[in-house]
Amino acid sequence: MEEFIGSLHSHVSAPSSDGQWTVKGFIDIYKNIYTISGDTKIVSKIIEIHLFPKILEFAQKRSYKVVLAEHQNYYPDLTFISKEDDAVKLALDLKTTYRLPDNPEFCNGFTLGSHGSYFLNRKSRKNIQFPYEQYLGHYCLGVIYTRSFCRNLDALTVHSVDQLLSITSVIRDFQFFVREKWEIASDSQGSGNTANIGSIMRIQDLLGGNGAFKHLGEKWFDDYWMNYGKITIRTAEGKTKKITKLAEFLRYRGEDPSLANPWKRPSRRKRRRIDE
Repeated sequence: MEEFIGSLHSHVSAPSSDGQWTVKGFIDIYKNIYTISGDTKIVSKIIEIHLFPKILEFAQKRSYKVVLAEHQNYYPDLTFISKEDDAVKLALDLKTTYRLPDNPEFCNGFTLGSHGSYFLNRKSRKNIQFPYEQYLGHYCLGVIYTRSFCRNLDALTVHSVDQLLSITSVIRDFQFFVREKWEIASDSQGSGNTANIGSIMRIQDLLGGNGAFKHLGEKWFDDYWMNYGKITIRTAEGKTKKITKLAEFLRYRGEDPSLANPWKRPSRRKRRRIDE
């Protein structure tokens, strides 16, 4: 897989385009090109469509068949199943995120799936393509990019085909990586109101798999997230609190809390909006 992702950069960006995305918009039967906005949901879905033929080619060469998630909210995005042994299943989620414009050492981060339902009951079929216990590995194919500075009105522009190369892409400067899910996990939720596992955010740490569980491994990742926010402890001040930090969880389990790998967050200074 690491060898495969090395080929993706040339697939999505032309050498002569300053790293711009080769996707410029969509075309109708009258050969009008409508540019797209930089909305992350739109960009993410188009990247997924753009990469899918390459992913399918990769799987076929290695004797795997690919099963797509039956529903939009199902985990994972893709399931690889060995053509020689149906018991060999690998989960692959495609994750896209952008570099922070005021701190490009970091990205905006992403979620790594739920730590409820199917993560707790590993025989469950709720919101998952196959039961979690059937997967031999859980991988993330990550795509990091830079958002171009453009006004929202640019998304309404219509171009002719002969103007194609003059259109500025909404994103550029791609960086790809593949890691097991636990390697890039943080010990914080990825979203406030839903039970999602959050990723680390420093780009070099994502590339190197330098997550919160680096010194502990996948079993501790599973144990922590299966118990996230469920264990109540008493503080030195006599108050009670729920465990939502890995160091606290290790201390509760009788392990050395220093084994929790500290992960860096971007500064809290006000970010500049790039669509202004």
